[in-house]
Amino acid sequence: MAYFFYTVTFILLVLATVLYATRNTWRPHAPPIPYITSPGTIPEPIHHLTTYLSNRLNTFRYVRLPTSSTFAEDAEAGLHSSNFNLAENIEAGDSRRGLDESAKEEVYRIMKLRRVNFDEARLLVVEERFRREGIAADGRPIDRKAVMFS
Repeated sequence: MAYFFYTVTFILLVLATVLYATRNTWRPHAPPIPYITSPGTIPEPIHHLTTYLSNRLNTFRYVRLPTSSTFAEDAEAGLHSSNFNLAENIEAGDSRRGLDESAKEEVYRIMKLRRVNFDEARLLVVEERFRREGIAADGRPIDRKAVMFS
């Protein structure tokens, strides 16, 4: 009987490990878990708990950031693209400090951790700010009580 218990436990552990390792493959196809305690939509942090926790843990992970203070140094650090061109500022000899430090830090962190280019990282930062402020991706408020006139 003990061997049966150990065998079942081992099989469940192997199955759980395989499911955990391949969660990015099957998770988009899995139905959302119903929110049992009250009716309505599932709160975002609960629905995407693993994503939320990994993002929170990644904020404490060390990522070396460039210490740039001008537009030229920002461009050299890779914080530019064809859609966000800093060449005009550099050619004009712009004397301002460069890009915003906190936004630059967040974009650079996303570029390194998620291995995306500058435009995708900027898009992710903007979408996260929208989500935090209660704005949908199309620019409309998420609040059901909001009244809009067109």
